[in-house]
Amino acid sequence: MLAVALLLLLAPAFAQYPAKPLTVIVSYPAGGNNDLRARQLAIPVSAMLGRQVIVENRPGAAGNIGHAALAKAAPDGYTLGIGAMGPLAVNGALYPDMSFDTRSFAPVVLIERAPLVLVARSDKPYKSVADVVAAAKAKPGTIAVGNAGSGGAHHLAAKAFERSAGIEFIHVPYKGGGPAATALLGGEIEMMFEQTYAALPSIQAGKTRALAVTSEKRLPSLPDVPTMAELGYPQATVSNWLGLIAPQATPRAIVLKLNEAFNKALTLPEIRDKIVGPGNEVGGGSPEAFGEFIAREAARWQQLVKSSGIKLE
Repeated sequence: MLAVALLLLLAPAFAQYPAKPLTVIVSYPAGGNNDLRARQLAIPVSAMLGRQVIVENRPGAAGNIGHAALAKAAPDGYTLGIGAMGPLAVNGALYPDMSFDTRSFAPVVLIERAPLVLVARSDKPYKSVADVVAAAKAKPGTIAVGNAGSGGAHHLAAKAFERSAGIEFIHVPYKGGGPAATALLGGEIEMMFEQTYAALPSIQAGKTRALAVTSEKRLPSLPDVPTMAELGYPQATVSNWLGLIAPQATPRAIVLKLNEAFNKALTLPEIRDKIVGPGNEVGGGSPEAFGEFIAREAARWQQLVKSSGIKLE
């Protein structure tokens, strides 16, 4: 009875939501994919809700700083965040002193998934994934595969492929995808799993060769490139991802209102083009579906991190 009475008391406040601007915390620097997507979505969502949506960058500690700030925010629907794969599904196995976990948040909606593509320098002999596997089995631990940092999606994709194929790479971490891609073009490494949108220019210029994508289905941006699953390595189906989250205990009525607005925004052609054009996949769906997705990802990647002995460099 007390809970019902409280809901009745708060109902008018829910009906008026939002009564002031909303803030969306992005846990990474301005200009990155998470930041760009948050700012692009803020425009139509602001119009739908009748209130400004302000994007605030709080980078640091592989996304942990921004997520920790969101976890401590008031659960009133006015402070939201872009939930990312690293802080929500991976970092719990890498950082021993995190102040939050997946239970600290109320999932709102999956925004997008960003698959990767395995690329090799064009002057290397690898014309297919089969070539890579054969070379790795012939000389274990000799192929240098770069990544954007230990425990990131690039690294996890390479580890998942390595395990499923029964091979061994030399994993070379860099401070971000840009430096890793530069190292690939400069000949420091032989290949890497790279975010599709970042890899396309070098592929199209003929500087790198796309061997496989890590999406569930072939990508419109690379229709002739097979998936890892097609080639017999479904465990290497990997996507970086982001979605909207709120502090845990945010009222369900508010979560549903936000879910509806962001789902509508994701159907807009100008938003879909910005996501699909570079090779990513549009999200959407219910808060429950996003919550189940996060739980599966956390179980999968934290197990791989621990069993592989991945440590922060």
